[in-house]
Amino acid sequence: MRLTRILVLVAAALLAALPARAFETSATHAWVYDMTTNTVLLDKDGEVPVPPASMSKLMTIEMLFEALKDGRVQPDTTFGVSARAVSFTAAGGSTMYLQEGDRPTVDELIRGMVVNSGNDACTVVAEGLEGSEEEFARKMTQRARALGLTASTFANSSGWPDPGQRMSMRDLGMLAVHLIQDYPEYYPVFAETDYNYKNRAPANANNRNPLLKLGIGADGLKTGHTEEAGYGMVGSVKQGDRRIVFAISGLATDTDRAQEAERITNWAFRQFALKTVVKSGTEIALAPVFLGAEDQVALVPDRDLTLLLPALAQDSLQAEAVFSGPIRAPVVKGAKLGQLVIHIPDLPDATVDLVAAADVAPGGFLKRLTTAIGELRTRYGV
Repeated sequence: MRLTRILVLVAAALLAALPARAFETSATHAWVYDMTTNTVLLDKDGEVPVPPASMSKLMTIEMLFEALKDGRVQPDTTFGVSARAVSFTAAGGSTMYLQEGDRPTVDELIRGMVVNSGNDACTVVAEGLEGSEEEFARKMTQRARALGLTASTFANSSGWPDPGQRMSMRDLGMLAVHLIQDYPEYYPVFAETDYNYKNRAPANANNRNPLLKLGIGADGLKTGHTEEAGYGMVGSVKQGDRRIVFAISGLATDTDRAQEAERITNWAFRQFALKTVVKSGTEIALAPVFLGAEDQVALVPDRDLTLLLPALAQDSLQAEAVFSGPIRAPVVKGAKLGQLVIHIPDLPDATVDLVAAADVAPGGFLKRLTTAIGELRTRYGV
């Protein structure tokens, strides 16, 4: 048997005749992902660990969501507020203005972390779940590894500047995907635009996410800023059947962050489109059959293949039907025999399994005899 590659054309009913241009972002690090098709649209040093600032609060939020989901805490569970937690208010960082003696609920603390970006809320959660900030940070790193976030290490729960606090944009983006997919009952809190705990923080009540009020389908997730990290953001936007997630960092101002977040959103939705490029059951290629009642069997995709394609791609896509042949009889309808590999401009290849379109029974005595004679002639010139 030998590996066979057959070039085929796959009609895609695309929009024009030039490849899409790569997006140029002013962020120093960026990662953009289409959740609907599991496609990375942009990766600018997305694997590099950088200071995540308050974006690392997403990991603290995930730890609390996990505790809710497995029943260790309830929405009305209360935690005490330590002097250490309160000290973040005096230090000038983001806060929900907790005071010693408060007994905030888990539900209130979630909003304090998500909407107010409260460093104090994060410390209360860390101490409430693990007893100390240090132990919680160790568990955060451990949990990140379990989630496949390989470039993330934590020294605290809030993103307060520390050499041990690092995350990559890919890790932040995949953490966002995890929050959206695994905690649908809790995720809507990220779209809330204001929260004012005990009416103490009117000046800090507004969610800093610049996309939420634009009416473009944004519903999360978290901004961040420190002098070292610059301005960054993890965002998610859903339009129609598609959802994108992005993580950016290193912007110079909050205005730059807002503008870049909107630019990335517009690019991701305007420069790419979902297209069904091949339907299940469509004959793609014919594979030779060895010692079969039929000499060939049609190869067809086992499912419809819908891809995210550059909107300015060519009118047809180059694709290859790849299989090992000839295929020995008997052949069973639906058996996987190969793959269709589709080459997409500026994106990774896409594949779909090719299966037999019909049964092919073994050939009879005459078929085996004529095949044997043919083999002799081919090998020895008989």
